[in-house]
Amino acid sequence: MEKKVGRKKIKQEKQRHDPDDDNNPRNTSSSRNNMDPNDFISHLPDDILHHIISLLPFKSAVRTSFLSTHWKHHWKEALLDSVHDVITIEAAITAITSFVDDFDTRHRPRNKWGLIFELGHGRGSLVASISSNSSLKLDFSAGKQEFPMPFDLFLKMNIAPPNRLSRRYMFDWLLEENHPSQSEQPPSNTMRVKSLHLISVSHLSNMAVSSLVPKLPFLRSLTIAKCNGLQSLQIKEAKGLRKLVVLDCPHLQSLSFEGSSLKSFRYRGNLVSFWFRGKCNCFPLIRFCECGLLLDDAMIDIRQGALTQWTWDFEIETPFSRGLRKGNHCDCANKYKCFNSILRSIKDVQSLTMCRWFYETTMCKKLPFSSRCPEYYLSVLELWWIDCSMERESINALLCFLKLCPNLKRLNITLDPKCYNLPSTGKFSTSVIVPDKLDDLKVVKIEGFANEEKENFMARRLIPLFGENNPVIISKPNGKCLKHLVKMAKLEKKGKYPYKFEMVENVDENFPDHVHINI
Repeated sequence: MEKKVGRKKIKQEKQRHDPDDDNNPRNTSSSRNNMDPNDFISHLPDDILHHIISLLPFKSAVRTSFLSTHWKHHWKEALLDSVHDVITIEAAITAITSFVDDFDTRHRPRNKWGLIFELGHGRGSLVASISSNSSLKLDFSAGKQEFPMPFDLFLKMNIAPPNRLSRRYMFDWLLEENHPSQSEQPPSNTMRVKSLHLISVSHLSNMAVSSLVPKLPFLRSLTIAKCNGLQSLQIKEAKGLRKLVVLDCPHLQSLSFEGSSLKSFRYRGNLVSFWFRGKCNCFPLIRFCECGLLLDDAMIDIRQGALTQWTWDFEIETPFSRGLRKGNHCDCANKYKCFNSILRSIKDVQSLTMCRWFYETTMCKKLPFSSRCPEYYLSVLELWWIDCSMERESINALLCFLKLCPNLKRLNITLDPKCYNLPSTGKFSTSVIVPDKLDDLKVVKIEGFANEEKENFMARRLIPLFGENNPVIISKPNGKCLKHLVKMAKLEKKGKYPYKFEMVENVDENFPDHVHINI
């Protein structure tokens, strides 16, 4: 008992002298002094606030951390157990595994949603939390290092295929060896982790994380974010993984993925070497098939630019020969930088994020733009287009890409001055005289434009996309202030542009942002 009290005093003394509010629980006295005197709820005792938070749904409880600095750590204190007798990351991972295995979804105490480990030897703390949607989050950000050491992350998965398989994956299931038997599945009331979020993994924790992943056989979604020092990410035997998200890993150089069920790939960072290995279940007499990286959701936010060397390649494994054949069939001089290879990967994508410079860099010369070519059509329904400027040639590049998206319904355009600036090649001028109209286009949302003149210039080029339909173009110049393009009833001067932007309210309710924008 004396040891526990002593550790608590040491912890409080450390917090009192540590100015970093991001990595340590808040200083209660200072945060209360800065509170609004009319905020009566925040002035309630912490025990009452913790009880109120424990009554909220898990996601709502976590969102209370955004209310103010005072609320930043309340949800952790209310919903998570603090563990002080575990001093290594390996031991913490073992405790997390036991916690997940014993997690009872039916008879769970209201305030038992995870664990906080105060690790020794300068490793900071580890926050492990489980949400109601079977998601496990491991956050190592409290152990930040000023100069992160380089490391590689190797994740070999042991994912059990779903109980009911489609014909497409039935033959693949029969060929698999050592798959988990039905008797090995946990009882229905225990937690089956389907989504794993790894935040700020470092060289100190990568091995422990690698040992945890094979123990999650029902994993369907994997997110890896803010891992400073991570250079190589390898994901193997991800047979049932449906979604992969990799965000803000500034030192990453290569990413390889091996799996047959990936449907969503979201990436934000530098353009690195991508290597995907899929499986082809086609009959061997089919000489040329369309198998490959069959995504329906792809975010390729690489506005930070490219590394000196990068690739985008995929291979296909056939079930009969167990041999590999390249998924790239283009005869460009540099096949790894061929738009056709990327085009094949995103052909069935419905939600897409693309940077203009990447599109131009990877464009194949043989890709036609003078007329519609169905063999190159994409299935994109909503597109987020990112560029550093919207000069005439940059807009032409966008309009050329839209020729590949005849079914587009929503278009978001973002101007980011920090986006990598690759001068336009000027090859699109002769390809775009009058843009093709998009019959299904409902709305275009633009943001980041410096002034109304540039907004109007962009609108002039986009209005023909709507054909005979009423153009719906929304501008978001500053913060949450929205403007709607409207047609003027009476022109001030003859020949003046008949449209202008006016302030509107509640537009987002009818026209939500692109699904990738708030990630």
